[in-house]
Amino acid sequence: MKKLLPVLCILLGTAAAAYAQERIDLPLWPDGVPESNGITAEEINNNNYFSNVSVPAMSVFKANPDKNTGVALIICPGGAYARQAANHEGFQLTGWLNDNGITAIVLKYRLPNGHDFIPLKDALQAIRIIRSKAGDWGINPSKIGISGFSAGGHLASTAGTHFDYGNPEADDPIARQSSRPDYLILFYPVISMKEGVTHEGSRQNLLGNEPTEQQLLEYSNELRVSAETPPTLLMLSDDDTGVIPQNSLDFYAALKKHKVPAAMYIFPEGRHGWGYNESFRYHHVWRILMIEWMMQQKILPDMIRQQN
Repeated sequence: MKKLLPVLCILLGTAAAAYAQERIDLPLWPDGVPESNGITAEEINNNNYFSNVSVPAMSVFKANPDKNTGVALIICPGGAYARQAANHEGFQLTGWLNDNGITAIVLKYRLPNGHDFIPLKDALQAIRIIRSKAGDWGINPSKIGISGFSAGGHLASTAGTHFDYGNPEADDPIARQSSRPDYLILFYPVISMKEGVTHEGSRQNLLGNEPTEQQLLEYSNELRVSAETPPTLLMLSDDDTGVIPQNSLDFYAALKKHKVPAAMYIFPEGRHGWGYNESFRYHHVWRILMIEWMMQQKILPDMIRQQN
């Protein structure tokens, strides 16, 4: 018990940053989006949700400089690829992450509107930009992860299975950067596009009403795992009927088949969409487990050892 106390103090003492957060808002495509997702309605941003997103951006919250570990985590809010739950599955996490030495980046990705490749293109671009800015932002370029909730978990797992290592001959210095995330953290994620396993709304919004067999195979991410897929942490609830646990179980099995380091925590209850919600019974527990896993994977330094 004595060994656990320092970690508990680190994790539970700060629900929000105890210092003035530094926020940087950046467009992903400053020269204009490379293609349209077909959404022409005005974007809605009511601090809880992003809707009608056709111009992507990211909000960077730099780690507390007194605690900076060089670790960065991109956050992809969920919302069935129809909107994005930017508050409890995005901005609410940033203070806690910052105060644990992690730079947090909330990704406002373009909604697909049936254009399946567009959200992934935004996620991979965000990884490249962060890697290119790592020196300026106090980030270790080999410790950039991506996380996601629900459909945002599908996007994060797609980034972890569809990345490339950059084009060293590109004129654009950002395009030279690898888009491979260094680790994945997935919360009650949509993983599969298979009938009976997938979340139907997410699949329809991503792939349209009549997806091809090739699309179903391409975006069933349990089929895309390889030995190069990054180490992964999955967290979900046993009683989730919105995105059934089979999604995570299949992804975990694929990771193990390819000998990718992985851990999965299934909470007895919580259903779907708990995010950073203190009313969730296991709110404190999942935060401890996440930091412990990041230390075990050597993403974060061993905070227990540092403090003893």
